[in-house]
Amino acid sequence: MSRLDKYRGIIPAFYACYNEEGEIDPERIQTLARHYAKVGVKGLYVGGSSGECIYQTVEERKLVLENVVEAVGDELTIIAHVAAPSTRHSIELAKHAESVGADALAAIPPIYFVLPEDAIEDYWTQMMEATDLDFIIYNIPQTTGYALSADLYKKMMAKDQVIGVKNSSMPVQDIYEFKQAASKDSVIFNGPDEQYVAGRLMGADSGIGGTYGVMPELFLKADEAVQNSDFELAQKIQYRINDVIFEIVKSDAHLYDIIKSVLSLEGIEIGSVRSPLPRVTEKDEERIKKVHKMISDAKAEFVQ
Repeated sequence: MSRLDKYRGIIPAFYACYNEEGEIDPERIQTLARHYAKVGVKGLYVGGSSGECIYQTVEERKLVLENVVEAVGDELTIIAHVAAPSTRHSIELAKHAESVGADALAAIPPIYFVLPEDAIEDYWTQMMEATDLDFIIYNIPQTTGYALSADLYKKMMAKDQVIGVKNSSMPVQDIYEFKQAASKDSVIFNGPDEQYVAGRLMGADSGIGGTYGVMPELFLKADEAVQNSDFELAQKIQYRINDVIFEIVKSDAHLYDIIKSVLSLEGIEIGSVRSPLPRVTEKDEERIKKVHKMISDAKAEFVQ
């Protein structure tokens, strides 16, 4: 058994959980985390885009991770996304993640300023070397403005703690390139939820996604179908997943507020999203009900 097996599976990106005043809610965090453990996911990715990290303070991000680890740290693999605008804060978050028992760190490249690759490498390396934890590169060029190159990936993979990449670029060929560039056992996490099955067939070992959390059962079933080489079933489930995603993103409200509203219909209350993310309005009520039904119908068809 590889030490990396704990990262291979369905890993939802954890949602920000707020109270009615918009403050971090520890009880709701723990309730959501236990919900995912009960469903049977492999782990949780905490503090990333789905966790609205860029709209939270360092102390708030610490509080979120602490409560996730307290709730399910003994059951699930916990990956802490620790990238922050400054290297100093990233290092602080990395050290905290290690102190509370996270399994691994992850980080996007530096944001806002356009930096040369040696500066990006240094940014990742400094936070990585502040701990003994495994480290995962997060490649999401559509939001960061930087597309991870094969050359930099090779340099990073030469470092003992780096175990792979969460690849959220849209071309599935990138998964092949990163797979070929790795000089050791590694984990490629598929990022775009709309092509989870395609990413797995191209060589992704696992998946981390922002819509997994509203329909984890469907992604678990798709993963099972891929493992069983039942690609016809995997395709059918992926199509239904995509129908849900495409319906969610039709709204002017941010997709995570639509998702949170759908979870509310399941009895899981985690608040809204933080400004400047646009919130749901009355005109979204029918769409939220429709999305909830689409997920329920797909679960009834595919999940035993």
